[in-house]
Amino acid sequence: MPSGIALLKLGQSQPLPLPPLGLRCRLPPFFTAHDESTAISSKVIRRRGERLMGGKGTTRQTAFYCLAGSGQKAYFWPQMFKLLTHIGRYLLWMGRVFRRPEKMRIFRQRIFDEVVAVGYNSVGLVALVSLFMGAVLTIQLAYNLESPLIPAYTVGLGVRDSILLEFAPTIISIILAGKVGSSIAGEIGTMRVTDQIDALDIMGVNSTGYLVGPKVIAAMISNPIIVMISMILGIFGGWLAGILTGEVASSTYIYGIQYWFQPYYITYALIKTVVFAVVITSIPAYFGYHTTGGALEVGRASTVSVVYSIVVILIFNLLLTQMLLQ
Repeated sequence: MPSGIALLKLGQSQPLPLPPLGLRCRLPPFFTAHDESTAISSKVIRRRGERLMGGKGTTRQTAFYCLAGSGQKAYFWPQMFKLLTHIGRYLLWMGRVFRRPEKMRIFRQRIFDEVVAVGYNSVGLVALVSLFMGAVLTIQLAYNLESPLIPAYTVGLGVRDSILLEFAPTIISIILAGKVGSSIAGEIGTMRVTDQIDALDIMGVNSTGYLVGPKVIAAMISNPIIVMISMILGIFGGWLAGILTGEVASSTYIYGIQYWFQPYYITYALIKTVVFAVVITSIPAYFGYHTTGGALEVGRASTVSVVYSIVVILIFNLLLTQMLLQ
């Protein structure tokens, strides 16, 4: 076997040493090492491998190659199966979210409460960010478009289209994923590790629909309103910056935001916002709902849920842009 390469195989009866000279393999997070500097427990590898590859007694042998040295890489195909497992479990779990609630009156009250928690409490942050981003866009466009060949109203036109098409629906949704998503994951994760969700299940309540359904619906209602506010404040912030700095005249800026206006841009932005609202609430809730352990795992679930939410938002942003602006 070449130097610097370690082969880990299911069914090995002895611990396998890591590569020499202090080089380490980067192992998947679900591997557990008794002493990472010396050896990896083959018992743990076999147990985890059997769980991933089809249960105890499987005859399938899987090799895991860890390449040490510069550009260390770990090739572990079951990670792909693990990802697909999460996707399938998420889709099945979402089916439970939208089941008919046991008591509609309580469900409606929960929606109103979540509108306040998810939407109303985020208005201040969104307003502040929108004002400053509109101002920055105006100053940057005015600085970069100083040419006699480009009309001055292009500043207002550029600010308007940037805010309507991308900033308000996408950037605000990413900000909300950090603020709202981490809160949802922490709240539901804490309920899971303190057995509150188990208590709801024992009482015969659909815990997924009771806890997550109102949050998803509340975000679908409140997020489009927040994005509309962001659009207005962003354009207003650009106008205010143009007046205070003298970069663009008020009449010229207003003419630019009115020039060749396409109402479909607002429809496009709101469609994206509704989709992003489902992502912002459901993915953190999924990670919080399936948290195991204690406070440390709840914190990790909050962090991971925000990262996954942002990645999914960016993916859907690309897909929706391709479909809706084709």
